[in-house]
Amino acid sequence: MPELPEVETVVRGLARRMAGHRLSGIELRRGDLRWRIPKSLPKKAEGHLVTAVERRAKYILIRLDDGGILLLHLGMSGRLVLMEPEDKTPLERHDHVVMTLDDGTRIRFNDVRRFGVLDYVRAEALEGHKLLQGLGPEPLDPGFTGAVLEAALEGKRTPLKAALLDQRVVAGLGNIYVCEALFYAGLSPKRLARTVNPERAERLVAAIKDVLQRAVAAGGSSIRDYVQATGELGYFQHQWAVYDHEGEPCPRCGGSNIKRIVQSGRSTFYCPKCQR
Repeated sequence: MPELPEVETVVRGLARRMAGHRLSGIELRRGDLRWRIPKSLPKKAEGHLVTAVERRAKYILIRLDDGGILLLHLGMSGRLVLMEPEDKTPLERHDHVVMTLDDGTRIRFNDVRRFGVLDYVRAEALEGHKLLQGLGPEPLDPGFTGAVLEAALEGKRTPLKAALLDQRVVAGLGNIYVCEALFYAGLSPKRLARTVNPERAERLVAAIKDVLQRAVAAGGSSIRDYVQATGELGYFQHQWAVYDHEGEPCPRCGGSNIKRIVQSGRSTFYCPKCQR
């Protein structure tokens, strides 16, 4: 599933092409993805100016000039890919939604597994939307600090890795980037979340921000289905320090091999010597 850097990369690509243009058409080529797509969505959105394309956690928000918002989630295999006006390539079988701009640009929502989401919400109701309620702070916002993270982890007896994947603690983090951030912070994924003191929290927040910023700069990580809005691959998978490196020497200490364990059904990669 695309994580925060992948979604942020898609959002930036879409914003460059969509902001300032009108949605001249929205074609729903099927009535549902993970859930039903509102039948009224095309009528409500067509003809309106796109004022911004933003991200909240792993959700994409396409804001319109009348206060309407198209809310999208890429799910497990979803792609939002731009097609230039002169591109006459036939649509693919799994291009389930096609948005057309006033300059002829098309945006295809391709989703093989159909775990994606497309909904319409008014701006005043956005925070109360069932998918956004209770989300934690954005990790790249200045307001996400060590003190904020420490408070969110206080009293939690779950492993630190599991706590960081809880979207109520911090929004948008996924398995890959939590593994990487814990490595750079020198913290064990098995450590109880409640043991993260102020110094560890500051170290962890700095590592989270650094890993995410580097991943966004690299266009995210391309594994399986993810591509950028331009159709290009991301390249951060070539910078992974521990993720998917089971059995390889630790890039920091060299004296221990990367270990893989399973936590809450997810693979965790870490250095048992460096991470305490």
